[in-house]
Amino acid sequence: MRARNLAVVLQAVHRDGPLTRAGLAELTGLTKTTVSSLVGALLEAGAVSESGAVRDGERGRPGVAVALSGHRVAALGLEVNIDYLAACVVDLTRSVRLRRTRPADNRGSDPAEVLQRLRDLVKEVTAEAEGAGLRIIGAALAVPGTVEGDLLRNAPHLGWRDVRVADLLDLPCAVDNEANLAALGELWFGSGAADFLYVSGEIGVGAGLVVDGTVFRGTYGLAGELGHVVVTPDGPACRCGGRGCLEVYAGQDALLGELDSVATLVTALAEGDRRALDACGRAGDALGVALTSAVHLLDPGRIVLGGIFAPLFPWLESSVRGALAARLRQMRGTPPALAVSANGADAAVLGAAGLIIQRIVADPADVLGL
Repeated sequence: MRARNLAVVLQAVHRDGPLTRAGLAELTGLTKTTVSSLVGALLEAGAVSESGAVRDGERGRPGVAVALSGHRVAALGLEVNIDYLAACVVDLTRSVRLRRTRPADNRGSDPAEVLQRLRDLVKEVTAEAEGAGLRIIGAALAVPGTVEGDLLRNAPHLGWRDVRVADLLDLPCAVDNEANLAALGELWFGSGAADFLYVSGEIGVGAGLVVDGTVFRGTYGLAGELGHVVVTPDGPACRCGGRGCLEVYAGQDALLGELDSVATLVTALAEGDRRALDACGRAGDALGVALTSAVHLLDPGRIVLGGIFAPLFPWLESSVRGALAARLRQMRGTPPALAVSANGADAAVLGAAGLIIQRIVADPADVLGL
């Protein structure tokens, strides 16, 4: 019962705070004595703080405000991607306290070697966080592949199959697909909309469907493999064994061509380079075709483009909107809203950290050891 009540109080502060103890008692239906005891435990654990004063209604006297604390409890978000490793530390108020990215070539790599480099990054970030007075409660890792439980089933671009990532990382760590965690990053650190389709552009193209604030993963965790929706049945061969998949038109390799980075591509686009503009046009058309299938199947009201599609949005938007409008005009009239993620390449690592924050709020007694 105490564990449940701790969760009720922390969730109320998370959702509606800052609140006085009296306000918490009224909101939760718990007695003032019980609320005071629970707030005391959460204060000791560093999950909340008391400061300032707020008024309990128009007639109530000002009281001390209970709010989430960003000073002691934190979560660690990690990401292994094709061309980088990333880590970020987020405190309980969802403020990003540290963010580190290390360029790397992880294609066809040895999982043990890559995860050793990630362990080194974790040690560096953890030491810096602890120096700032933060205690990292847990970690989650985003990977560019399909995940079942704690098992990474298949990450084709990495060349990894059936890897128990947390065991090699030597760190208690939740593991999830990069696009799913990027969608959660958009939910918790972006627009805050509860229902949308998030499209993640990287070496591959993935998607995360958020319904009523929850990611839909499918039976085997394969939901959202947008990159292998067929755009042109007789198109170029794809690494999946099919032909004409979205990825061969709108994945990072297809967009870059002979260019060395997305930043270089953006510069070329801004300068009006014809080859770069044509590549973006093809990618936008293909993305619009694939999203049309997603709209017919899922009927999202909002589509958010993230990853490399965020900096390329000014050059992709027109062709994506045009393809959607042309194909949806007869069925639904108005295409879904199309937006760009403000999180860019950080979406997945933010979502990973946010996953741990949600677990703390949902069950502080277990996660914080209260």
